[in-house]
Amino acid sequence: MSAVDDNELSLCVRKVLTQYFKDLDGETAANVYEMVINCVEKPVIEIVMGRAGNNQSRAADMLGINRNTLRKKMLQHGIK
Repeated sequence: MSAVDDNELSLCVRKVLTQYFKDLDGETAANVYEMVINCVEKPVIEIVMGRAGNNQSRAADMLGINRNTLRKKMLQHGIK
């Protein structure tokens, strides 16, 4: 693990995914990437929107994404 990967969030993801694969108990994993993104994307957007004072342009800049992309993701996650 590199120094960049050695942070609390990365360690948490590693721990949860390791447990997820153990819990599969022989079942085949599917759509793991999508599952992880869906689990973290909503809280990331909510927290960044709060830090940006609910200003979508500022939040999009903080996230490094286009404002239209942010709006689309907010609709997908039911974030107002």
